Amino acid sequence: MTDKSADTAGDGGPLGGEAGPEADPKTGAAAAGRRLTLGDLALALGVSTATVSLALRDSPLVAEATATRIKEHARKVGYIYNRSAAALRTARSNMIGIAVHDILNPYFAEVFSALEDELGRERQVVLICNHRDDVRRQRDFVDTLMQHRIDGLVLCASVGTAPQEIRALVEAGVPVTLICRDVQGAGAPVVRGDDLAGGRMLTEHFLAQGHRQIAMVGGRRASSAGHERNLGWKQALEAAGLDPETQIDIPELMTQADGRDVVPALLSARPRPSAVFAFNDLVAYGILSALRRQGVEPGAEMALAGYDDTDGAASRTPSLTSVWNSPDEIGRQAAELMLRQIGGERVGEERRLILPELRIRESSPPPPSAV
Repeated sequence: MTDKSADTAGDGGPLGGEAGPEADPKTGAAAAGRRLTLGDLALALGVSTATVSLALRDSPLVAEATATRIKEHARKVGYIYNRSAAALRTARSNMIGIAVHDILNPYFAEVFSALEDELGRERQVVLICNHRDDVRRQRDFVDTLMQHRIDGLVLCASVGTAPQEIRALVEAGVPVTLICRDVQGAGAPVVRGDDLAGGRMLTEHFLAQGHRQIAMVGGRRASSAGHERNLGWKQALEAAGLDPETQIDIPELMTQADGRDVVPALLSARPRPSAVFAFNDLVAYGILSALRRQGVEPGAEMALAGYDDTDGAASRTPSLTSVWNSPDEIGRQAAELMLRQIGGERVGEERRLILPELRIRESSPPPPSAV
């Protein structure tokens, strides 16, 4: 927690009012005929007006001891916080836009849940857009949000998003936080999993199990997540003395239907892969069910692993090995960065990479020949 933030416009006294004689700088008490302002309280307490405003709104960004001191002083001098007047003066809508490429992916539902919990403490309403990796659809959504004076934008950027588009929002004073995907040069902070590390650790697990034919299936390679998971796969293969060019590498697949549809290609490949690294759990679920329909037992006859460790991965048959990608932490930290920006703080291009965790289960045993 912190009580440091840049000054913002004051929220005003009980009813706003016009300035009159100055308040006593030591006690913060207003002179006769003058309403108190946030600036009066800030001057008396030696903190910024932004800190006073956040404290009176019960923001988690202000240290508990500081918030208690501010509230006690406000009560002592008779200051009454007027939330409606404050909203008018600061032109805030109490709305945050969140845009991602696939709201049907349960991973994003977990990120949303954490975001909503944190932002809800600040009475922010969350508006969600599913841009489906259509940059025009994303642009229309953002334009609509701007017309409604949103307080900020949390964005898992569409493939093809130009960094200048995000930078223009940042330079216009709109708080923006990127999640799950980087956009280099955007000028906004980003919170996401370390996809390069996750791709390496999953491939290294297959290699340690004795697999040498390890397919990589899925991921939009023009996105940072698709590119880096694939790069992690390649780096792990090369470190083991294997040429990625001799392995099956099928890009762009993202859904369960994609996973089902790719199984004939996997089964007909020569040499056939003994293990499959699916870009996400959805693709892995599709592969798992389609393998079984083809009479191939997933795990025992073809090892399989997903990514994101979404709800249900552990309860599949076989239980799915997957990389846990910290959705709660990504949502929490993205909300923190958003609230700091709304509070007036500049966070720049802060880049937070969260190390994922490999969760090994039944679906990734050694190849039959190694048993």
